[in-house]
Amino acid sequence: MNTFGHLFRVTTFGESHGPAIGCVIDGCPPGIAIAPEDFAADLARRATGRTRHTSARHEADEVEILSGVYDGHSTGTPIALLIRNTDARSKDYDAIARQFRPGHADYTYWQKYGTRDPRGGGRSSARETTMRVAAAVIAKKWLADRHGVRVRGYLAQIGEVLPRSCDWAAIESNPFFWPDAAQVPELETYMDALRKSGDSVGARVTTVATGVPPGWGEPVYGKLDADLAAALMSINAVKGVEIGDGFAVVMQKGSEHRDEATAAGFASNHAGGILGGISSGQAIVASTAFKPTSSLRLPARGIDVDGNEVEIVTTGRHDPCVGIRATPICEAMVALVLMDHALRHRAQCGDVGLVAPRIPAGARAS
Repeated sequence: MNTFGHLFRVTTFGESHGPAIGCVIDGCPPGIAIAPEDFAADLARRATGRTRHTSARHEADEVEILSGVYDGHSTGTPIALLIRNTDARSKDYDAIARQFRPGHADYTYWQKYGTRDPRGGGRSSARETTMRVAAAVIAKKWLADRHGVRVRGYLAQIGEVLPRSCDWAAIESNPFFWPDAAQVPELETYMDALRKSGDSVGARVTTVATGVPPGWGEPVYGKLDADLAAALMSINAVKGVEIGDGFAVVMQKGSEHRDEATAAGFASNHAGGILGGISSGQAIVASTAFKPTSSLRLPARGIDVDGNEVEIVTTGRHDPCVGIRATPICEAMVALVLMDHALRHRAQCGDVGLVAPRIPAGARAS
């Protein structure tokens, strides 16, 4: 499937080294102000080539709006967005065109389709996430204007390195989306050594959505946390998703984990803003685990399409830590899910949430 969502539906297309990538957004409400320059900021946050700590590939990422927008506003018809690839170097992949790189989708794509595009990973490349980020620019705008929802994220761990503090103001001022400005020199040194070694490392991204009203989500098969988990797991290289305290709940007692509520608000947010699959009105908190990059210049054992054992060395331009530029991608998937659920809630329940009593959001996190 290349389509995501129920009422707010996003279909992406294109390959890493093809002529272009794009998406079609269906179900977008009319009247949203949309201009090509609106996409620049978030696409630049996701882009490679910004620093020495990411892939050196440098794409222009200029959005062409092909349909669904007239006189600067959405019309309610499908919005088609296109970004042309301008810096692909397909020759870097000639040597592995008939080899299966360890840790990649090469082998599984071959088994499923009987063919694959080896250039930069083809459809399995993280290049595809560019269009998710572009689509989410529209979702973020609508969520903020209509409901006051804000979706933000930060890099919460690189390898064994953890933030010592969390300052939202610091996150956009460094290339790591790191919440502790004092640690940035430490991360620079860490990543320089990692890059020189030829190896890679994993990372964790935390995404927080504030201003989400209570009531979004479904009680059983369309749970908000289940849809968030599925959306975040669909990102390349993701191997784990936690909502709220996640796997830490295994060690908690019920008396500790339950989020007590008073007239002044919730006392904690161990649940991550979702109860019974439905938003509680608290901040929604999701953490996403990214595996280490498998594209390495360090030799590894593998096989080719004929079943022969070969030594595989991956050349080209790759991220030593894909998590470094994953923050806007995680934000995008959370925003897309929230907009879809907002529209679904409006369609079924209308203004129910406007008259039901509310508990103040209280604590953001545990």
